[in-house]
Amino acid sequence: MKNTTNFIKITIIFLLILAGGSTYYYFHRSEVSTDNAAIDGRTVVISPKVQGYVKNLYIQDNQEVKAGDVLLEIDPTDYIIRRDQAKAALAAAQAAANASQSNLETTSVSAPANIDAAQAQVSSAEATWEKSFADKQRMESLFSAGACSQQQLDQAIATEKSSHSALEQMRATLHSANTAPSVVAAAKNTSEQLQAQVKQAEVALAQTENDLANTKIIAPIDGYITKRSVEVGNYVQAAQQLGSLVGTDLWVIANFKETQLEHMRPGQAVDIKVDAFPDLVLHGKVDSQQSGTGAHFSLFPAENATGNFVKTVQRVPVKIVFDGSLDKTLHLGPGMSVVPTVYTDGRGATNE
Repeated sequence: MKNTTNFIKITIIFLLILAGGSTYYYFHRSEVSTDNAAIDGRTVVISPKVQGYVKNLYIQDNQEVKAGDVLLEIDPTDYIIRRDQAKAALAAAQAAANASQSNLETTSVSAPANIDAAQAQVSSAEATWEKSFADKQRMESLFSAGACSQQQLDQAIATEKSSHSALEQMRATLHSANTAPSVVAAAKNTSEQLQAQVKQAEVALAQTENDLANTKIIAPIDGYITKRSVEVGNYVQAAQQLGSLVGTDLWVIANFKETQLEHMRPGQAVDIKVDAFPDLVLHGKVDSQQSGTGAHFSLFPAENATGNFVKTVQRVPVKIVFDGSLDKTLHLGPGMSVVPTVYTDGRGATNE
């Protein structure tokens, strides 16, 4: 009788355990969880684009900043001088270009006009020479007949030589005037060269103004200053890391086993427990899955084409985003451990 009673008790306990386990499995069969997860977020390295001494520092460790806030300022004195020099160089280049353009316009008008004037002078000189040449021949005939004096003949010869020299001079002037297209082309080339120098001076000025603006380092996003490593008076180089800016946009990267992903879909609801706050449960949803395992994208991915291959379950990073804005008093940040639980039955899911 006693054995029968004990058997009944054991049977009842077994049935209770089985019922409890079945009930737990029924209510939690759609839950997928992992403790291989951490908070991630956007982190911006604070670094200058120009070099110089730090003149003003407006940030402290863990300080909250807004996008557009000035974080620090490099002494701008040298960059102001360079900008003013570039302005002066641009003004000089513009003046030279303007003078060259005026010369081109004048040359384009005067050079063709000089050809017409030279042609007219040549025609007049030819007429004058032809008359003096005819007068010389007539005097030579008269001198042979004794009808004129030696002085008159010499005067006619001198007049013909002078008019011939004037004709040759006019012809040389016409030849010079005929180079007008080359003169205009040269003036045009000079003008274009000086215009190019103006463009170059404008670019140089823009660069100096950009360098001057870059003496102020501006916060690109909202966030918190982390690992500040600069002080007033430090000489900093371009691209030198002066600290980090951790953004307020946070999410969770959970490394689920590949065997847990069968029913996981974007939009499914997620409960997130944070190790730093044991009593806190945050809510979110599945955003996306990485196209590949974490091991595949590691620095030294596994080489499976070997004789000692052992199959292991791989893990796939899954991005989980929080619902709504996080409470700033929680002080959550990248790297903090969390335990997400995904509800694959669709409860609380959103249509993506």
